[in-house]
Formats: sequence, structure tokens, C-alpha cells
Amino acid sequence: MLRNRLMTVLGLILVASMALAACAPQTLVETKIVEVEKPVEVEKTVVVEKEVEREPFTTPHPILGDLKVRQAIAYCTNKLDLIKSVYPLVPEEQQKELVMNTFIPSVQWAYAGDENITIYPFDPEKGKALLEEAGWTLADGATIRTNAAGDSLSLKFTTTSAAFRQTWAAVFEKQMADCGIQIVRFHVPASWWFGDTTGLSRRDFELGAFAWVGEADPGGQTLWACDQIPLPSNGWVGQNYMGWCNEKASSAIKLANNSLLQEERKAAYTIVQQEYTKDVPAIPLFNRTDTFAYNPALVNFAPKPGYSYYMYNAHLWEKPGSDTIVIGFTQEPATLYTLVESAFVAVAANYLIADSFATSNDYTWEAKLQDGLSTLESGLAVNNDVEVKAGDKVVDAAGEIVELANGVKVKDATGAEVEFTGSPIKMKQMVVTYKFIPGITWSDGQPLVKADFELGYKTACDRENGATSFITCDRTQSITFDSDTQYTVTWLPGVQDGATYFLAPYGAAPAHQVIESEGPYKGKTLAEVPAKDWPTLPEIAEKPLGFGPYVLKEWVKGEKMVFEANPYYVLGAPKTPNIVISFITAENAEAQLIAGGVDILDSTTLVGVTETLSKAAEEGKVTLLVNPSATWEHIDFSLFVK
Repeated sequence: MLRNRLMTVLGLILVASMALAACAPQTLVETKIVEVEKPVEVEKTVVVEKEVEREPFTTPHPILGDLKVRQAIAYCTNKLDLIKSVYPLVPEEQQKELVMNTFIPSVQWAYAGDENITIYPFDPEKGKALLEEAGWTLADGATIRTNAAGDSLSLKFTTTSAAFRQTWAAVFEKQMADCGIQIVRFHVPASWWFGDTTGLSRRDFELGAFAWVGEADPGGQTLWACDQIPLPSNGWVGQNYMGWCNEKASSAIKLANNSLLQEERKAAYTIVQQEYTKDVPAIPLFNRTDTFAYNPALVNFAPKPGYSYYMYNAHLWEKPGSDTIVIGFTQEPATLYTLVESAFVAVAANYLIADSFATSNDYTWEAKLQDGLSTLESGLAVNNDVEVKAGDKVVDAAGEIVELANGVKVKDATGAEVEFTGSPIKMKQMVVTYKFIPGITWSDGQPLVKADFELGYKTACDRENGATSFITCDRTQSITFDSDTQYTVTWLPGVQDGATYFLAPYGAAPAHQVIESEGPYKGKTLAEVPAKDWPTLPEIAEKPLGFGPYVLKEWVKGEKMVFEANPYYVLGAPKTPNIVISFITAENAEAQLIAGGVDILDSTTLVGVTETLSKAAEEGKVTLLVNPSATWEHIDFSLFVK
């Protein structure tokens, strides 16, 4: 979702683990007994009118508060036609794969399965019948339904002014009109819609359309829990903009985000999806797409949905009869020091050099250079009960790092939220051992050793290294480097991250590397260079040493980056000796691919399938691949009004 708990790829230095106005006041009649001086006088009753402010958003929406109406809207929505409106040239079978039934894609490990949820296929007749049952009827000759009071079935629909959403929203408006529902569209600036004090954050909508960005782990506690409904009384905290409170689902989403056992988490996510599809607080529509176009002769080029960079298997790519594969980029990296540069082009280029410890294809984590995932099930992770006292550093119930003191709320060893009152309490503390496959070797032929992991950790947690976040470092209580292929992290009490705890959080740096570039550190080893000066070193920014499948041999600024196969790559010699990243313009990208000047165009260059690419694919000149992306469009219902 909007949060992002994935570990950043740190390249040479750190190889990633891949890792809305208040209600009108009510009038209250208050009775008081008034004492008088003479006992013979009777007591008098005085009527006092006092205005009492109600909590906003407690009155069900007069239309959307009715489940039958929400279900009817779901049945009247043809998701496939919405997809066709924005992705008309995507093959129909691939269009069908984009349809969303819940807030979790069907390919993700936590998906409940079609048989375990309520699915609303396009069935306008069923939708109309539900509206009739709800009291919304269509008079002879009328196009908009009304109720017994004469109110029109009219709803305000708010979304951004982006052309993409204007396109599918127009189709949605027509679909609702066919069922007798009037949709009044408002396309507003994104700055208002997503503002901190406007739009969604103040629940200022009836129907609201936008996208969430998914992750390899579903997360979702801030989206679906009852205590995450933004209200004036809680400072508008939370992202449950619908105001959906289903206690069963709320408890399950918290369990799913506070358990380390995947089977337990999947069962909890299934409950949330069952309740979500039963209650219909929103309509999940479709995944957006990641589009790739490539040379039909290319073998083993297989981008997957999820979060792994498509270079995850670059060492297996082949183009028969050629020793070189060319990737077209429309943006050039500023630096390859990915500890401080997170642009896709920088991370992707560095991926060829650095590789990853694990991948997340199809939203499922798998070990690569890490020797298995460090799970509770594997025995590499333990979750101990430890006693904590005042002054100890812990992670509190809200996920913040704090010193334990009176009034601080934490989760105790049973998972219950408790308030610290001064007496020692027990909390959970994870101790995780991370192992790496033997034989990992730097591209200069030197083996990866314990000193390299020590330097990787030291640099990552150096406050002067140029990074902007040190969350992982701050959550680490201690770390021991056990051998050349293993280290152990003791996390702060309260760290219970079921999403990524099993991924190695720290990478390695070549401590032995001698600095050859001119400057004050020439002749010294990388271990002797202060972290604050690493970004200035050509050995770091422009020609890093790694243990991935390729070595950067040449970087012609503004033109290309040339990579050669790393002869020491632990997973075996790459199938293709050379990979070139060619810097091209968006205007000529498709022409270069069709003409054979480049072999791959990725989703950062292609916003979708164009007529040019579609025709080229029909003629066999290119192969098109359209994957569901992690970003998904949906319509939220505002269940309560001010």
C-alpha cells in the first residue's frame, strides 16, 4: 500500500534483500431542580436548550449506507470495459488478468481464492433488482431512479484530472446511467485530492477513485482497521477513508500484520477479504499495467508481477547468434551509489553489477544469494520473550522507536496492547540469523568475507553517508558477524515485521578494494574511506565493484553503459557476454526497437501498448508482454456523512 517496507537495493555498498466539516449541533432538553427559599413553594422545572456537538461521520450515508445499493453498483460495473477503455490494444486474455476482485491480486500468496470470497460479475439486471429492493425505482420515461420521498439516485464521483482516469470514469458514468444511477463527476487537482488537509484525508467525497500501490506483502492495517478511520477527534489519522468498521475484519488485519507465520497471516487475510467483499466498502477495479516490448529472438527474458527488477535473471538471457543484448533507457543514472540514489534507472543498472539476496516475483519472496529465507519455520529466526524496563529502547504499539516510560503503549508478549506503568513487562524480541550461499566472489576474484559484511553494515548506518532514512539501523539492537557467510541481528523488542524479517537487511562492501582514482584516498582501501566521502569516489559512483553477473566496463555519458560478463559470478557464467544500456529518447524508442537498434524497452519507457507496437507484434517484429502492476485502481464508498 502507501507504506513501503521493502529494503532498498544498495548496490555496491548494500546489496538489497529485495530487500471532512463538523455535524450540525443537536438540541438537548435538560431538566433541572431549582431550590427556593420558602419550603411551601413547589419545585420548578426549567427547560434549558444546550447545543451539543456530535462526532462527525457517524450518520450513515443516505444512499451508500445501504448495502444493497453498494452491491448494485458493483453488479452494474463492467470492469473489463473499463480496462478496455484505457488499454484498448492489450490482448483480451491479458485484459482479463487485470481484473481485481479484492484488494489483493489473484497471483499474490495472500489471495483468498475465488471460492472464499464474494465476487460481483457484471450483471446489470441483478443490480437493477437490488436497487428496486432498496426502494430506488425507475418511473415511466425516467432515466434516473428515485425513492418514495422523490429523492434522485444521484452520487458525486471525485477523482483526479489525469486523462487516464477521465477515460475510464466516463465509461463508469455510462454504466451507472444504464442502471438508473446518476453520476456527477468531479475531476480535481491531485494536490487537492491527495492533500494533507483536503480531499481524501478529510473524507470529502461520496464515490472516490484513486489507486493504491501494492507490495510483495499486502500490509493494509492502516486501510482496513476500525481504528484507522480518519476523524476530527483523532487528528485525521489513518487511511480508512471509507469509514468501514467491521470488527471481524479489523481484528484479522491486525493479526495479519502482527504475526510472523505466513499460514496464520494468510488465514487472517482470507477473513479480511471475505468481510470486505461481503460488505462492499469499495469496488476494486483493475491492476494497472507494466508493459515490455522486446526482440522476439530473446530467450529467458521473463519479467514478473511483483517487486523484483526484471534483471533478476539477466545471467540467463540469450539472443541466439549475438553476443550482446541492448536495453533502451530514456533516462541516464546520475550515480550508481544507490544508497543515496533510488531512481529506477540507477537501481536497475546497479542490479546487473550487485545482484540481490532475494527476489519477489509474483509477490512471493524467494532466496537467491541468501541461503534460504530466515523464517521461524526454517529455524533461523526465533521470537523470544524478554523482560523490558523503564529506559529500554523498544518499538511501541504504533511502530515508533521510543524509550520505555510511563504511559507508553506497547504490545506485550501475548500481542495485547498495554500501557507501561513502571513495572517490567515482557515483550517479543526477534533474533534472526541470515546465511548466504558459499562461494560468492567479487568481480575482481576476491571472495566475499566477514569484513565486507562488517563494512556494509558500518557504512549503511553511518549518519553521514548521505542516506535520508536509517529505520533499519535504528531498529537493530545489535549485530554479530558470525562467519564469512553468516551474521545475526537482534532486533529491538517490539519489532514484529512479518513482511520482511526473513530478508537479510544489510549488504556488503569490498573492504579490500584499493582506491585508484586521484584524490586524498588514492592507495587506501575502501574500508579506510569515511562514509561521507563515498559518494565522491569514482569507484563507488561510476564503476562499482560487485558480485553480480556483470561488470561495468565503460560508461559513455549521454550515450551508453557497457557491461561485460563477470567470470566469477557464483551462479555461473552469464549466457550473454555483453549487455549494453543505450540512452535513447522516448520519441524514437519504438522505432529503434522495431529496427533492431535495441532489444528491450521496459515499463519506464512504455506507458502502454501503442498502435505501432501492436502492429509490429502482429508482424512478428516485436514481442509484447503486459503484466499486472502493483498499482490498482478502485472506487471507495463514503459510508458515513458529516
